[in-house]
Amino acid sequence: MDAIDGYKTVCEQAARAAGEVLLDWAGRFSAREKGPSDLVTEADLAAQETIRERLLGVFPKHGFLAEEQNAQIPSQEDGLRWIVDPLDGTMNYVHGVPNYAVSIALEQRGRLLAGTVFDPVNRECFSAALGQGAWLNGRPLKASTASSLSQALVAASFPARVQRNDREVADFIEVTTRAQGTRRMGSSALNLCYVAAGRFDAYWSTSTKTWDIAAGALLVSEAGGVITSYDGGPLDLARPQFIAAATTNLHQELCELLHRATSV
Repeated sequence: MDAIDGYKTVCEQAARAAGEVLLDWAGRFSAREKGPSDLVTEADLAAQETIRERLLGVFPKHGFLAEEQNAQIPSQEDGLRWIVDPLDGTMNYVHGVPNYAVSIALEQRGRLLAGTVFDPVNRECFSAALGQGAWLNGRPLKASTASSLSQALVAASFPARVQRNDREVADFIEVTTRAQGTRRMGSSALNLCYVAAGRFDAYWSTSTKTWDIAAGALLVSEAGGVITSYDGGPLDLARPQFIAAATTNLHQELCELLHRATSV
C-alpha cells in the first residue's frame, strides 16, 4: 500500500466513525448559535474529537484544521495537514433534515491528496485520491456531460443570513432563469459530491469555508469535473469562493453569467 492509499483508508475510517457519532447524537443534543443562524452542537464537537483521535493517532505529526472551537494544530511532517468539517449541514441536522455529512481532506501546501465525504443517513461514502479517481462506496464516479445551463441542475449556497440586495441573491436569480433547475440543499460537501456523481451539473458559492469544500473539491476534479476560484483562476483553499461544473463549456457559461450579474 502506498502513502496515498494509506491516507485514503484512514480518512474513510475516520469519516465513518464520526458519522456514527452524529447518528448516535441525533435528536438528543442541544444547539447554540455561533453567529446568526450558525449553529453548533455537542454532536459537532464529539464527531470532531473522534476524527482528531483517529487521524492523529495514526499520523501524530500531521497538522489538523477543523471547524469547531478554532481547532488548529500545525504540521510537523512536510506540510501535511488534515482539513475537517465534522458536520457539514448543521442547520439540516438540527432540524432533522437528512442532508448532512462528515468531510475530511488531506492537504499538503495547498495540494489536496485525499478526501472523504460520508453521508451517514444514506450510508454513502464519497472518496477520492490525487490521480486515482473518485468513488462512491467503491464504485467509480464520473461527472455528467452537461455542456450548457439549459441542461443543467445547479446548486448554490448562501451565507447564514441573506439580505434582499445581496450579491448571492442576484446571482441565484440569474442562474435560475437560465438553468434547467436550481437547488439550495444546505451541505456544501454533499453538493460537490453530487457534482462528482453526476447528480448535479454545477455548484457555486461565495460563502463557504475551507473545511466545507476541501474534500469535495478533490472529488469533483478526480471525477472529471472543473472547479476554480470564483474569478476563474486556480482554486485557493484559503479563499474558498468557487465555481464547479461537470464540463469546461458549462463552467465557462456559468462563470460568464455570474460575472455579468455581479457587475450589474
